[in-house]
Amino acid sequence: MITGYARVSTQEQNLERQIDRLQSFGCERIFQEKITGTKRERPQLDRLLDQLRTGDLIVVTELTRLSRSIKDLFTLVELIRQKGANLKSLSEPWLDTTSPHGKLLFAIFAGVSQFERDLISERTRDGLASARARGRKGGRPPKPRKDIELAIKMYEDKKYALSEITKATGISKTSLYRYLNRENELKKSNIHQL
Repeated sequence: MITGYARVSTQEQNLERQIDRLQSFGCERIFQEKITGTKRERPQLDRLLDQLRTGDLIVVTELTRLSRSIKDLFTLVELIRQKGANLKSLSEPWLDTTSPHGKLLFAIFAGVSQFERDLISERTRDGLASARARGRKGGRPPKPRKDIELAIKMYEDKKYALSEITKATGISKTSLYRYLNRENELKKSNIHQL
C-alpha cells in the first residue's frame, strides 16, 4: 500500500498542497496532522507506523514533514525498514529506500550521522577526563544539607504535598526519593550493626 503522511506545524497552516501532491503520486491513504515536528508524540504518524506491513511505501512531500531532527529521521527510517516497508520523499529524490541508489545514499548519510555522534561522545569523554585531571568534577553542585534535611522532615511529617516540599526546599521529587532511600539504607545498616 502507498500511504502518504502530511503535517503542518500549526492549526492555521493548510495541508492542501501536501495532500494534492501525495494524491497525484498515487497515495491510497493519507495520514494528516497539525502538530509541531519537534514533538515526538505525533498520533497520526504513530498510527501510520503501527499499520505498516511488509512492502508498504510511506510518501512525504519533504523530509521536514516527517522529522525536524536528523536523529529522529534516522530512527524513523530504521523503524520503517525493520517493518519491511520503504520511504520516499517527493522533494528529496535521494531519499527513496525503494531504489538501490536511495538505500546507498541513506546508508552514507546514516553513517555520517553516527560518525558525528561518536565524535561528540569522544570529545565529551575527553573533556570530562581533562577536567577530572585538573581536580574538577562534572554534574550539578550538591544541594545544601539543611535543604535535604528539611525536605525529608516535611515528607515524614505527612502534612505537606510533594509540590509544597519541592517549592519550599528546591529539592526535586526524584532527588527527594533518592535521599529518602539513602536515609533508609543508613538506618538499616545501623540496625544490623547493633
